[in-house]
Amino acid sequence: MNLSYWEIKTWLSQIDYTIVGSGIVGLSCALQLRNRFPKAKILVLEKGVLPQGASTKNAGFACFGSLSEIIDDLKTHTEEEVVELVKRRVDGLHLLKHTLGEVQINYQELGGYELFPETEMTLFQECLSQRERINQLLKPIFNAEVFSLKENVFQFKNIHKQYIFNQFEGQIDTGNMMDALLREAQSKDIKILNNVTVENYLEGINSVHLKCNLFDFSTSKLLIATNGFASQLISQNVKPARAQVLITNPINDLHIKGTFHLDRGYYYFRNINDRILFGGGRNLDFKTEETTAFASTELVQNKLEELLKTTIIPDTPFEIEQRWSGIMGVGNQKKAIVKQVSNHVYCGVRLGGMGVAIGSLVGKELADLL
Repeated sequence: MNLSYWEIKTWLSQIDYTIVGSGIVGLSCALQLRNRFPKAKILVLEKGVLPQGASTKNAGFACFGSLSEIIDDLKTHTEEEVVELVKRRVDGLHLLKHTLGEVQINYQELGGYELFPETEMTLFQECLSQRERINQLLKPIFNAEVFSLKENVFQFKNIHKQYIFNQFEGQIDTGNMMDALLREAQSKDIKILNNVTVENYLEGINSVHLKCNLFDFSTSKLLIATNGFASQLISQNVKPARAQVLITNPINDLHIKGTFHLDRGYYYFRNINDRILFGGGRNLDFKTEETTAFASTELVQNKLEELLKTTIIPDTPFEIEQRWSGIMGVGNQKKAIVKQVSNHVYCGVRLGGMGVAIGSLVGKELADLL
């Protein structure tokens, strides 16, 4: 790309901090850097037209883990680690709401529900037996009991007559959140360039040289916030995990309100503008969904439609309006990776499907490494 003197001088010269990825982590990092370094030149690079990955693709759950997910986490993490995971998600949500305001992101605390198929009573019984223990573990965070029982008020079919209810779970408008973050960043003189892919980088003594698809340039510090795409630039324990989603056309008199988890959180749905947004099914074929390719598969999409018809809105006619997918970053541990990679390179990645909850906090922590 043949850039002019003016373009290079204005956008690509004397850059103090370059952030790769304009999602919730990248923009939160940029805003924290601006707070700490008011006169710094901050550049954010985004490979998509809009923030790629998961930040504009997710379901907008303001959650910190269903009861069965927390029980599963306790099988691979200590009690202290699990409590810290939940606390970080709660702190991250508080930071997000404080940064943008609840009205801007359309935050609604309608509660979260975990549903149990009638064919999987073992999981329901396990959750019942562990509920008091988990409530006690989380009491220092919430000063109240988190998980309780509720009857099947939404008339789902093939579901146990009781749900596990989480009074503190909420939902947001993902598009509003990212639009507000972008506007906030631009108002703080943070430069954002889209359609720019960082292909590789070479670290020098005092700077990092970046080779991009459109141009090359140098920066004093490089911060990587690409989550599920992280392995394309750095060697960290992060694997991509595709999440497929669909949304219905508006449904008359839709009575479902809240956020809902099914099958250990591998399926999830919510109401939005008289529609059902429904995602999940990665567990049907983990290997195929371990990809950075934005696509939908018949296997997953057919299962989502089947569950809509048989379980969620069985007596209600509906049509699918859109289908899409997003790319998460996962690993063998739930804790995000926020670290200095080398002298001038840093990363904040592996959000484990909890980007809305912890993205703001991970971005702040990434900036605070400097």
